[in-house]
Amino acid sequence: MKLSKLLIGMTLGFAALGASAQNVVIKFSHVVAADTPKGKASEFFAKKAAELTKGKVKVEVYANSALYKDKEEMEALQIGSVQMLAPSLAKFGPLGVKEFEAFDLPFIFDDYAELHKITQGAVGAQLLAKLEPKGIKGLAYWDNGFKSFSANVPVKSPADLKGKKLRIQSSKVLEEEVRSVGGIPQVMAFSEVYQALQTGVVDGTENPISNFYTQKMHEVQKHLTLTNHGYLGYAVIVNKKFWDGLPADVRGQLEQAMKESTAYANKIAQEENDRALDGVKKSGKTTIYSPTKEERAAFKKAMAPVHTKMASRIGQDMLNAIYKETGFDPAKP
Repeated sequence: MKLSKLLIGMTLGFAALGASAQNVVIKFSHVVAADTPKGKASEFFAKKAAELTKGKVKVEVYANSALYKDKEEMEALQIGSVQMLAPSLAKFGPLGVKEFEAFDLPFIFDDYAELHKITQGAVGAQLLAKLEPKGIKGLAYWDNGFKSFSANVPVKSPADLKGKKLRIQSSKVLEEEVRSVGGIPQVMAFSEVYQALQTGVVDGTENPISNFYTQKMHEVQKHLTLTNHGYLGYAVIVNKKFWDGLPADVRGQLEQAMKESTAYANKIAQEENDRALDGVKKSGKTTIYSPTKEERAAFKKAMAPVHTKMASRIGQDMLNAIYKETGFDPAKP
């Protein structure tokens, strides 16, 4: 990241921090398209923040890495050059809070009901609290959806992914997940995925359908298999110094705006994925396959060892807390 860009952003961040309650600007940066669940929820938050603070707070939303690339944005938040982000939960492992990598484990949640026992409960709150020593305040979890595999060959079994270069986010858990089915993990920025698929730098990827569709991956992937093998969600976070420096009444109004935005984000997540799936079908460019119960079980069995291999990294106590809430038994995939 260019130093001048950081310094300019940092100056703006501290200006916002020291501003009166009549003139607070929050720069909200994210890396996906504006018409994704996260993009729409970000705009919803901006609208609610202005409404509830009666114009005292202006939230400027920067979609599609317009302000910072996804490799840069966490550093930008920590030094105060941007005030708010909604990174994927995988981003906190490289930051040193490896417990968040539990969300990357394959098949750890069967549905949203199981997931929300964590993200809306005590375990989720404990995880967010672990960010504070990093200068980060966690405000909420936003859903995106459950991930499916895409490739240029049909994918009906783990063996179909053997030797395939699959793009993933930076996550040791996801690296192990891909290796468990014989694939070759390729860590790559989200903004680079379309071109990498188009040019054959990678053979396939894993995404919620809304990301797959809005990033036009269906134009460069012939097959999509609805494995729903993993979860992709976000944590909405702010620079802690900035947040603590806001007037108490303004902070309370923003907390209410975030509460309403979170309800909205999680409501539209499934709706947007369903709509995106319909868009992929209508495009006629990608063949969509729904695995049988037995085929999905084969993926689950192949990936089950990832839980054991990653337990020491994530923390067995954290995994046990999640398993207790969701009823997941790694010994019975």
